[in-house]
Amino acid sequence: LFIFGIICNVLALWIFCCKKEKWTVSTLFMMNLMIVNILVVFTFPFRLYVFLHKWELGTELCKALMSLYFVNMYMSIFTITAIAFDRYLAVRHPLKYKSWMSLRKASVTCCIFWIICITICILRNLKDIDYKLATCFQKDNTRPFDMSPVFVVVGFLLPLLIISFCSGKVIMTLRVRTRKWCFVKKAVKLVIAILASFIICFLPIHIGYTIGFVAESLRISCNILENINEFIHVANFIANLNCVLDSVIYYFAASEFQD
Repeated sequence: LFIFGIICNVLALWIFCCKKEKWTVSTLFMMNLMIVNILVVFTFPFRLYVFLHKWELGTELCKALMSLYFVNMYMSIFTITAIAFDRYLAVRHPLKYKSWMSLRKASVTCCIFWIICITICILRNLKDIDYKLATCFQKDNTRPFDMSPVFVVVGFLLPLLIISFCSGKVIMTLRVRTRKWCFVKKAVKLVIAILASFIICFLPIHIGYTIGFVAESLRISCNILENINEFIHVANFIANLNCVLDSVIYYFAASEFQD
């Protein structure tokens, strides 16, 4: 996964940087997404190390890696949401699109996303969440993390609603306005692929966060909490698949939805 992630995202980044004749809002968002994915991919060797060995690299490095992973996972989610909304505006309101969206506004949006994610990560660390030195990437206490519901709602459910709404409107508009059914079918398949990829990759981890929060709040037995932590560990791996899928799906999406 590490090798495929690096190759796919670096190749996609090179194509967007060097092969595109002009920069567009979509290109900027996609480049931001590729950069985010590359940063996430660099945490994979450490996660593999955790599976094979006891964590002996120190608490600070563990927290730094967790912060990097956390920030970039939600940056990926927010950027995918921004891409979906951008495509919605371009397809539904083509005449007003250029006045509503610009490279400058897209750049500011990306900066705001980074600031929000980093700020939340800092607040998360201030909550004094510890991780087992033996395993890292797992909590070392049974105290419920108060912000878990916020992450689930703001970091998953709200983006999912926006992406679903935008995807549905794009499909409806293309079917009405476009007579080239071959193009419509390809576009619909891509929209469905993007939505399916988002749900498959990010739904399990947020289910894990929700179950973990409820279980810790109800003070359920440690054995059950251990099983929940293992589920979250596996769900994190599933979320990592997004790093590979993004570069492939959005490369073809960029070819289909030209500005």
